Amino acid sequence: MEKQVVIGTVIAPHGVRGDIRIMPHTDRPEQFLKLKTLLLSDGSSLKITSARFHKSMVLMKCQGVDTMNDADLLRGKKVLINSEDLPKLGEGEYYVADLIGLPVLDVAGTQLGTLKDVISTGSNDVYVIAVPEGKDILVPALKKHVKEINVHDRRILVELPEWTEAP
Repeated sequence: MEKQVVIGTVIAPHGVRGDIRIMPHTDRPEQFLKLKTLLLSDGSSLKITSARFHKSMVLMKCQGVDTMNDADLLRGKKVLINSEDLPKLGEGEYYVADLIGLPVLDVAGTQLGTLKDVISTGSNDVYVIAVPEGKDILVPALKKHVKEINVHDRRILVELPEWTEAP
């Protein structure tokens, strides 16, 4: 089966004609306008007849979703995209889904744990490293601290901030 990535969540109906309101979970929400099919977390798919932006949301009309009640049945479902359909990234850019689960090592080569999550703070991301027997470590995703990301060799090399306690 193809790898799929969550790019949004159906929030609510929009109006009475079956439009659905989607909260994007991507830095590239314009990809919603290029979709032909809406893939949902329950395994279903819907043919998209139109899509547009309204404020920070994506409004979509799908074939077979003709009333507010039809749209309301989709509330809370995750919107997925096949990984090969994701927009190409520039050098040094990564999809979070490709990083989650990678081993994280310090500059001495000692494994600290695995990448558990990436928190977007607005100014920079923060990597959450799950330590096998201890508290999670938070590392700012800055060149000063993240020395190397190697998806091919499956590892992330970090220099912990001085205020961080090593496990």
